[in-house]
Amino acid sequence: MAMAIGLIVANLYYLQPLLHQVKGDFRISTANASLLLTLTQIGYAAGLAFVVPLGDLVPRRRLVVAIFLVAALMMVGGALLTTFVPFAVVTLVIGLASVGGQVIIPFAADLAEPAQRGRVIARVMTGLLLGILLSRTVSGLVAQVAGWRTVYWAAAVLLALMAFVLHRVLPDEPARSHVRYTKLVAGSFSLLATLPELRRRAWLGALIFAAFNALWTTLSFHLSAAPFHYSNGVIGLFGLFGVAGVVAANLAGHHADKQRSHVATIVAALLITVSFVILAVGRHSFWAIAAGIIVLDAGMQGMQITNQSIIYSLLPEARSRINSVYMVCGFTGASVGSFASGQLYAAYGWTGDCWLGGALGLGLLVPALLWRRPAP
Repeated sequence: MAMAIGLIVANLYYLQPLLHQVKGDFRISTANASLLLTLTQIGYAAGLAFVVPLGDLVPRRRLVVAIFLVAALMMVGGALLTTFVPFAVVTLVIGLASVGGQVIIPFAADLAEPAQRGRVIARVMTGLLLGILLSRTVSGLVAQVAGWRTVYWAAAVLLALMAFVLHRVLPDEPARSHVRYTKLVAGSFSLLATLPELRRRAWLGALIFAAFNALWTTLSFHLSAAPFHYSNGVIGLFGLFGVAGVVAANLAGHHADKQRSHVATIVAALLITVSFVILAVGRHSFWAIAAGIIVLDAGMQGMQITNQSIIYSLLPEARSRINSVYMVCGFTGASVGSFASGQLYAAYGWTGDCWLGGALGLGLLVPALLWRRPAP
């Protein structure tokens, strides 16, 4: 499951280092090339809202295999198409199909023993983190050797093989009571009204995604300017500092299983707040920037695993819907964080961006200190 999640989430990031080659192949403007990344995110948001809830209606083994096959087919389309508009449409569907991992995560939570659920979630989330971490590097290296379309061909083959493996190894599930699809989707968001702990964790989730995007939206501008003047390749390597998130995710899962989620939440919120202090104070230091990234990633992933461990215990029969609404809130926070950081960086530079990150960190830390998880 961890391997499958990492493989399919990588679809969201393969294109980022390839945009200049794609722009040249399709003879499009920089704005249109950048639009492809926006379409991928729009597709992913649509998948979170309208595909992930199906996991509470359709047997997830069947649903996951279908999603992987659709993703493989779309990657083949991306490799073959030579005109921009059809390629843009395929890019949108690739984003939508990349939600396969968000169907698998609650499935893994269902299969886990309650006492080990946090560690199981952390383990499958490790696959997601590594998929994000390695996709840009692998994509750039493959494209440099064999062209950007080879990335799409290779991804299509791997996705198809993984669909076959998942069909063979994932367990069947018992039949579920029928629910109308429209009620299922609407019910995802009604859970926010009925589950106070989901509202709290969705708030924290939105802020951690906002803080993460606040850094990564503007980091390339900061590192390409004085005193660094780093190339795109060197800037991309800063993503490898995110390996700290893998360690933090597994530690958070362990503490969640030990009923220490309140402490884990406070520590994660404190790390995110401190990370932007480090980034602000050490704005001209390579080591300070690297340390800030490591601390931010550790805090974000620690909070993410803690959140998921809690929300999956709220209503076991609705885990897919809970995951859907939680991730939609997270994606909304990510979009707001990207927009706000871009505006503040344009007006106030790196200082403005760090002030935003610090404010988001306090928005996490204050509730973390005040809220307690209700007794079961």
